[in-house]
Amino acid sequence: MLEFIAFDADDTLWHNEPHFCEAQEQFKRLMHRYLDDSYDGNHLYETEVRNLSHYGYGVKGFGLSMVETAIELTGGQISARDIRALVELTKEMLKAPVQPLPEVEAVLDELSGDYPLLLITKGDLLDQESKLLRSGLGEYFHHLEVVSEKDTHTYSRILRCHRIYPQEFLMVGNSLRSDILPVLELGAQAIHIPYPQTWAYEHIQLDDSKPKSYVQLESIAELPEWLEAQWSESSPVQDDRLSA
Repeated sequence: MLEFIAFDADDTLWHNEPHFCEAQEQFKRLMHRYLDDSYDGNHLYETEVRNLSHYGYGVKGFGLSMVETAIELTGGQISARDIRALVELTKEMLKAPVQPLPEVEAVLDELSGDYPLLLITKGDLLDQESKLLRSGLGEYFHHLEVVSEKDTHTYSRILRCHRIYPQEFLMVGNSLRSDILPVLELGAQAIHIPYPQTWAYEHIQLDDSKPKSYVQLESIAELPEWLEAQWSESSPVQDDRLSA
């Protein structure tokens, strides 16, 4: 029986990837002052991925990767003024408005009356806490987990910490790589809600010839009805395992 529902944050509850896409475009425009118009942004992506083991996920690591990439691409010729512009761009991203996706608050309000809700997000602790506060959605969650990676080890640790059995757990998110497949490996359930823009690192190639082992919904607005259809014969019970 389902007892706990967890949500991803970025691009599941609120818009996030568009901020990075816009920053990448600004970075390319700046680089075109030093390079020809053929620069396509791949070097920045490669630097980001290489730096994940140093900085983790999030805006700050992205900002440092922009600076590093700019220095490499220009052979150290980038001006202090333009380096400062990249720093300011990073700060602007950290202060960007947090815009919840349509119907998110209504769905969380409805589900939080029936289930303990967890928020499991990867990235920088200060940034993710700030976004949750600015989103106005924090009141709906019993617990927040900001993690450095979303893999089977991380999810297993979270379930053990909260004394949750895999069969009691449902994860909702936009990334197959981070939100869906690791959860399924543990024997829990997962719902994929795609977002129009996805960071290249989160893309994963699945075998289309095999049936999906997860549910895909078009919108979070469909979630309550799906839950009702799955568990109409048994009512969820508020659990105190997350109240400590």
